[in-house]
Amino acid sequence: MRLSFLEPLYRQSGPFASVYLDTSRDAAIDDPDAAIELRWRHLRDVLASEGADRDAITAVAGTVGSDMDVPGTHGQAVFTAQGRLALLDELPAPPARDTAHFGTLPDTMPLIIQHAPAVPYLAVYVHYSGRHSTAAIGTVRVEAEAGTWPMTKVTPGHRLDEEIPVGDWTRAAGEIGRELEGHARRIDVEKVIVAGDAWARGILVRRLPASLRGQVTTVDGVGESEPGRALLEQQLDGLFESRMAGHDRALLDAFLAERARGGASAEGLAAAVSALQRGRVKALFLNDHPKLPFRLWVGPEPGQIALAEQELSFYGIREVREERADAALARALVGTKAELVVVPERERWLREGVGVLLRYADLAFRE
Repeated sequence: MRLSFLEPLYRQSGPFASVYLDTSRDAAIDDPDAAIELRWRHLRDVLASEGADRDAITAVAGTVGSDMDVPGTHGQAVFTAQGRLALLDELPAPPARDTAHFGTLPDTMPLIIQHAPAVPYLAVYVHYSGRHSTAAIGTVRVEAEAGTWPMTKVTPGHRLDEEIPVGDWTRAAGEIGRELEGHARRIDVEKVIVAGDAWARGILVRRLPASLRGQVTTVDGVGESEPGRALLEQQLDGLFESRMAGHDRALLDAFLAERARGGASAEGLAAAVSALQRGRVKALFLNDHPKLPFRLWVGPEPGQIALAEQELSFYGIREVREERADAALARALVGTKAELVVVPERERWLREGVGVLLRYADLAFRE
């Protein structure tokens, strides 16, 4: 998964406030606004106890709960830099627990994990309930959405909504197919999910451009979705559960191939940190629950990361401090333009939960 969406945040200087908060407004909560305010009050106290200034706390307070137009269960990730709002991202699922942190690095790893698996897709629902004949009276309505899963749960992608007389459906389906191809090409779609009336959707699928037909999966179920939620969200949840994006899968396959021949790969935290120091990491792989130490040592630059303070001091780095391991790794990945791939442990176990695919082979990393 490419982490370029975090580059604007890391271009700013700290200190940073990082807040993850459940901002769900579903039917199970009697007074969601009061619940959000109560949770924020607790996190505000945490920020204050960690030294957050008034500006940082005010900037977060003005943003928390601002996603009133997003229905259902979800959350928010809010980051400030030097007391100003630096990044706001909606979370497709509530955080495992509400957290707040104030320090020299932003706490971005939970946000990165929520972006996974980052599958680019196209969802299409064909609304039709009439007679299966182009001589019938009525209309066929096509809804489509191009986006990246799971973020489209809370940040809908580009939508298409067309209504066509049944008599024109055979001809119009080809035109809609070409329009869908344009949307798909823009985000390099991996999967096309089509639902709705079997007869009407069948005509559309047969008239899709060849570049899309091989990616089609048809599913049952209704296409109605709440405003602000993904089209075919339930069906997408089932299809993409535990799936890796094709781009990430290709990186993992390359890592496994290099590992098999003792090439440009390494496993374990020490090897990963050493490779990040040298800017040689193309992609870092993390199991669901990697066995990371609580802290790593860092310097002012992203690649200045180490397991021990003495290692950085040896290179003449004067400003050395301890940071949370996941925060230090995230900064190093973004700063060196490496990618991150979340690998389910049942898919592939990695030593200490960490592996790296190197940009080029290096004898120093071979075992």
